[in-house]
Amino acid sequence: MKLEINHNSLIPLHIQVEELLRKMIAMPEYQEGKLLPREINLSRQLGISRNTLRQATNKLVYEGLLLRKKGVGTIVSKPVNSKAKNWMSFSQEMRSKGIEVMNYSIDLSWAIPPREVLNFFGCENKVKMLKMERVRGDKKSPFVYFISYFNPKIGLTGKEDFSRPLYDILEQDFSVVAKVSKEEITALAADSSLAEHLHIHAGEPILKRKRYVFDPGRRPIEYNIGYYKSDSIVYTVESERES
Repeated sequence: MKLEINHNSLIPLHIQVEELLRKMIAMPEYQEGKLLPREINLSRQLGISRNTLRQATNKLVYEGLLLRKKGVGTIVSKPVNSKAKNWMSFSQEMRSKGIEVMNYSIDLSWAIPPREVLNFFGCENKVKMLKMERVRGDKKSPFVYFISYFNPKIGLTGKEDFSRPLYDILEQDFSVVAKVSKEEITALAADSSLAEHLHIHAGEPILKRKRYVFDPGRRPIEYNIGYYKSDSIVYTVESERES
């Protein structure tokens, strides 16, 4: 396979590189474990900066298609995962359980996010993004603290009525449809800041639920982290075994 891109095209370089990488990792030799070319070599061959190449590679890493191994290189990922259809937003999840959700606090600001968030949105440079922090729960007490960053290209201003369901706002006001969600769940102990938000003691166990949300074209729209009281969430996955 000839590795090249069109520098005269109107299509951004990182998009062209992303499509090239998708074609590469679909090839049998890469599916069988062959390492992708070294970053410095591939960037020179394509005539692009390493930052542009890394921007495209990060997108595929976040999608779970590529895996970086320190001291080894980048290979096609073969994760053990399950896919579920009809994933639900937090509001839909709570509604399905008969829980009336309350917003205990909503804080909006414009901030430069951590590098991981910038990489997720494909931003080479540091840019301010709308950051929303929400403490939510039922009538008894709060049980989840959310931090969300949104793709600047959506056009959110921070003046929206976020008492409405978030994905209703995106779809009805900005014609942005949340279609695909990739999630990671880990357990950890609450630090003093999280404990204050959730009205618990520092050191108590909580669940961290990281959600990457994409539109139908796999363009990233939201980077969300939710910190849950450990007794407030039961995560159930139903899978069907292929014959």
